[in-house]
Amino acid sequence: MKKPTLVADAALPREGGADRAVVEVAVGVLIQANGDFLLTSRPVGKVYEGYWEFPGGKLEAGETVEAALARELHEELGITIGAVTPWKVELVDYPHALVRLNFCKVFSWTGDLQMREAQSFAWQRLPVVVEPVLPGTVPVLQWLASERRFMGATHSIAAHA
Repeated sequence: MKKPTLVADAALPREGGADRAVVEVAVGVLIQANGDFLLTSRPVGKVYEGYWEFPGGKLEAGETVEAALARELHEELGITIGAVTPWKVELVDYPHALVRLNFCKVFSWTGDLQMREAQSFAWQRLPVVVEPVLPGTVPVLQWLASERRFMGATHSIAAHA
């Protein structure tokens, strides 16, 4: 069964009509040892300016998700990432583009965060306190919450065994 597409701002018209191409995007869910994760704001002048999201960017021709993520996080945040764990994929229909978000978990990186596009950043926990959150980010927060509930149930069961 085909997974439904997340439609953002459904009341707004779509640019490019019904047969528009899918834009492939690599997205990094950077997670610290304490479980905090990184959200960044969309830079001034970009669509959804000021909305909070997980960092990443478009794949270039012939580029893998992992290579695009490493390039984008270096360009945007000034960090060099370690191993990437492909996680989930979400198709989001925004008014300006049809985007396939390839989410990857990243647990190790080197370098200090530098907001090279004058964006803001915030280490967050659930529930997040920054807003507004980009529509394509919402499912990730739900996945993280679901994992946290699962891990809590697993720890609870193990404690009573």
